[in-house]
Amino acid sequence: MTYPRWIELDGVVNMRDLGGLPTRDGGTIQERRLIRSDNLQDLTEADVAHVVDVLGVSDVVDLRTDDELAQTGPGPLRGTAIAHHHHTFFRAASGGLRDLLVLRDEEQPVKDASYWSAHYRGYLEHRPDSVAGALGRVADAKGAALVHCAAGKDRTGTVVALALSVAGVPDEEIVADYVLTAERLPRIIERLQSTGFYSRLRDRPMSEQEPVPEAITGLLDSVAEHGGARAWLRDQGWSAEQVERLAARLRD
Repeated sequence: MTYPRWIELDGVVNMRDLGGLPTRDGGTIQERRLIRSDNLQDLTEADVAHVVDVLGVSDVVDLRTDDELAQTGPGPLRGTAIAHHHHTFFRAASGGLRDLLVLRDEEQPVKDASYWSAHYRGYLEHRPDSVAGALGRVADAKGAALVHCAAGKDRTGTVVALALSVAGVPDEEIVADYVLTAERLPRIIERLQSTGFYSRLRDRPMSEQEPVPEAITGLLDSVAEHGGARAWLRDQGWSAEQVERLAARLRD
């Protein structure tokens, strides 16, 4: 059973620590090693102090598109000693953004779990360099690695799912963590809509963004066809030692 470790700050609504999740061999993911979040633009001064001094974040892995970063900025953590790493999952920022927010013309069908599952697999197919690069930042972080995108659900969910799989977390626990975002979805959408850059979300049903189990199990099943997350990383040029470093960073 997954117990959410929500991190309650004024400037985010979907931040949680992955520490405490069990592994298949009886171990656990260590706290303050991998943190997931929605975007960090609204962090207050007190929030920033908490992220730095209490959570011990050393690295921010920013998965937003080039357009998102350019138009909304890097956020207040840029003014700290935290290292920032940008890994976009889309080839073309503007086109990718339209796909990301599910904001195509009205004839576009409503998105379901199969759509999102294919979307997540598309990250691996079209930008394996960015996916592997983001995981490398997690492996090399000296403190906690904070992975985020806009909502903290899709791009963040993909990186977190692969990282946890490498560390030996069972699929059912990865799925349980993924769907926890549903508890905060109305607040996430409200927050994004308040920013002009994401205002077109108002024209789409919230149900399109619902994190359902089948969306992430499709990704995990696809990775399993390649021999698992560890084998997928080896296919991207990682050494066995690099893969073990990622697992050890989260577990030990």
